[in-house]
Amino acid sequence: MGIDEGPTNSVNRLDLVEGGTADQARTGQASGGQAPSEQAIWQEVRAAARAAADKKGEDVLIFDVGPVLGIADAFVLSSGANARHVRTIAEAVEEAVKGCGGDGPRSIEGMSDAAWVLMDFGDFVVNVMDRSAREYYSLERLWGDARIVDWAS
Repeated sequence: MGIDEGPTNSVNRLDLVEGGTADQARTGQASGGQAPSEQAIWQEVRAAARAAADKKGEDVLIFDVGPVLGIADAFVLSSGANARHVRTIAEAVEEAVKGCGGDGPRSIEGMSDAAWVLMDFGDFVVNVMDRSAREYYSLERLWGDARIVDWAS
């Protein structure tokens, strides 16, 4: 969300994503009248969550943090059983976002030890953590003011 755009209605922007592809959203061909880049962002966020779940990521959540933080529109959170699993999930997320027309992450932190991989896509951030890191850092509690998005339906 840009500085001059002001507040947005997160329910509407999320609901409108379902109707088209990210490419349609980027070109303004998706229905709903929302700003194309906003639709594309949420298409990519949902693709990231689905990719994590497809690779057996545990407790996959999307937080709508835009209204609370303003630094990103969404945070995706997933857990893996071990370092190899965390890496596999992170790689699948990157591939899925690119596959729906998004750019790769601007930066990736933590891939070498894979206890907590943070992928910054600019408008959203993906966190893939092993179970112990997720329990220790308790990001769900930290982001408790943000609405959790139902992405699986």
